[in-house]
Amino acid sequence: MDKAAAQKRIEQLREELNHHNYKYYIENQPEISDQEFDLKMKELTDLESQFPEFADPGSPTMRVGSDLSEEFEQVQHKYPMLSLGNTYSEEELRDFHNRLVKLAGSNFSYVCELKYDGTSISLTYINGLLHRAVTRGDGSVGDDVTRNVRTIRSVPLKLHGDYPSEFEIRGEIFLPIEGFERLNREREKNGEPPFANPRNAAAGSLKLQSSALVAKRPLDCFLYYMLGDKLPTNSHYENLMKAKSWGLKISPHMKICQSIEEVFEFIRYWDAARHNLPFEIDGAVIKVDEISLQNQLGNTAKSPRWAIAYKFKAEQAQTRLLSVDFQVGRTGAVTPVANLEPVQLAGTVVKRASLHNADIISDLGLHINDMVTVEKGGEIIPKITGVILEQRLPQSEAVEFVKNCPACDSPLMRVEGEAAHYCPNSANCPPQIKGKLEHFISRRAMNIDGLGSETINLLFNQNLVKTISDLYRLRPSQLIHLDRLGEKSARNIINSIEESKLVPWPRVLYALGIRFVGETVAKKLAKAFTSVDQLASATEEELVAVDEIGEKIAESIIAFFKSESNKKLVDELKQFGLKLEGTEETTALSKKLEDKTLVISGTFSKYSRDELKQLIEAHGGKNATSVTGKTDFLVAGEKIGPSKLEKAKSLGITILTEEQFLGLIEK
Repeated sequence: MDKAAAQKRIEQLREELNHHNYKYYIENQPEISDQEFDLKMKELTDLESQFPEFADPGSPTMRVGSDLSEEFEQVQHKYPMLSLGNTYSEEELRDFHNRLVKLAGSNFSYVCELKYDGTSISLTYINGLLHRAVTRGDGSVGDDVTRNVRTIRSVPLKLHGDYPSEFEIRGEIFLPIEGFERLNREREKNGEPPFANPRNAAAGSLKLQSSALVAKRPLDCFLYYMLGDKLPTNSHYENLMKAKSWGLKISPHMKICQSIEEVFEFIRYWDAARHNLPFEIDGAVIKVDEISLQNQLGNTAKSPRWAIAYKFKAEQAQTRLLSVDFQVGRTGAVTPVANLEPVQLAGTVVKRASLHNADIISDLGLHINDMVTVEKGGEIIPKITGVILEQRLPQSEAVEFVKNCPACDSPLMRVEGEAAHYCPNSANCPPQIKGKLEHFISRRAMNIDGLGSETINLLFNQNLVKTISDLYRLRPSQLIHLDRLGEKSARNIINSIEESKLVPWPRVLYALGIRFVGETVAKKLAKAFTSVDQLASATEEELVAVDEIGEKIAESIIAFFKSESNKKLVDELKQFGLKLEGTEETTALSKKLEDKTLVISGTFSKYSRDELKQLIEAHGGKNATSVTGKTDFLVAGEKIGPSKLEKAKSLGITILTEEQFLGLIEK
């Protein structure tokens, strides 16, 4: 076949397969058999392989994903992804309605939708092609998961019809119940822990590094809100109907309501009918239909004033308590977890439930083999809410909270005023050590690539790492012979550990894992105490003088630095060269980058990305996370995100290597 004929056939097959994808996944009206579809897909795959010059990211063959592992690029949302306010009663919902009437009068409509229990996604289409898919993240910045979302069959790669040249549409990626149960059966068969619920499974699938693995997960997607400068109509509902005509998957379970009473009818109907759905929902969403009124009402800092979520009451089931496990967390907190006879609850089979602490066990008066009520109200795992005393078996034994750590047998302690029991043996208790290591290497802490919970467990069991400082003693020769690791992986891990020595003081402080010291608290402490020595010698009075630092946090910090093992750890980390001091403010070195906006992407040989960002600020420049028309320079390293590079080229933005950037600020 010559090139011209191949190109024509490739385009024809792509058009046919996109059509059949739409009929199967969006309209549920397949026109050909699975075998016919697979034959066409194989023909297209073979032709694209034979003629790579006709490669297209919008091709149906792209849905199989890639085995390449890449970091997710962080992207600034054009429009903030706010979360909805929640209401749990008709009375609260009527209050919401009355507030709107007071602000805008009564001449408006509502759109009622289902509240899907999945993970939020924002899709951007440019000229009818899927350009980018971004997670919610913190609402301002999310992860670019386009490669993974391309594998989801119900997300069209190419639209048809009279779509705008550019728009954003948001929705929910979820796992249907049948797919979730099938996935868990496969995981248990492979000796892997099952997912707690479809929501966690969907979120976890979306963040897999290999899009080829994502393609094997039966993910689905409903879209429910459109944004853009040129929306088709002033009606939220009509905009979604237009989106449906372009090939986007819009839920059929939507309703226009002209009164709050009609809204209540919608809620009552779906509170009962939700059990018949093939996917999980946990409530309904009520939105003002008119876009102009939405804009007029605006948003609070966290949520829109024109929309609200009505959460259904938690579902309950009855089952028997078989036993209680006691788990030890990173901070030493011991959490009891109930093992139950499997029971169907809210669309999933429940085998375990949280008991939280000793007080909960005592208040419930639990006995082994008790019949208990289990409730699922949005928690990762359900909780026991009551005991059916009339069904208690004779001679059943009361559940007692353990007195010693189930992992290291140390006597447990309980701080006055706290509900949890703790194992004080933080230096020698295996779950605490491994938990601290996993926290230390995490992305928002030291961001050490190549290490995960499985590798940490392997290193611990091989006696290679017993403390955080042991990470900095590792050598490639110790790693290359371990399971699932080779020379390349070992070298990457060691390089990443070495790079972590450049992580700034606030993040190192967060990485130490001091109880109650999260990211925000660590930043405030690092600003107030510019070195670990200052922080270690601070009095309770000095600590509580810092914004948002209370007595509980202050006591935890003082206790941490009193520990001999923690003192030793800090001294060792100093010797290894970690940044245990520094100021949040960047010292001004020049104004060479004044009024310039720069984007950093990729990996670099001389400096870490954090250090390059500090240099930009030190020379008067501004850091940005995404390439736009306002970007002046893109500093490109190895493994740069292809979308950023492509966009910079299309906008004519100056692209600098690390050497060129350093030359620019050294002139």
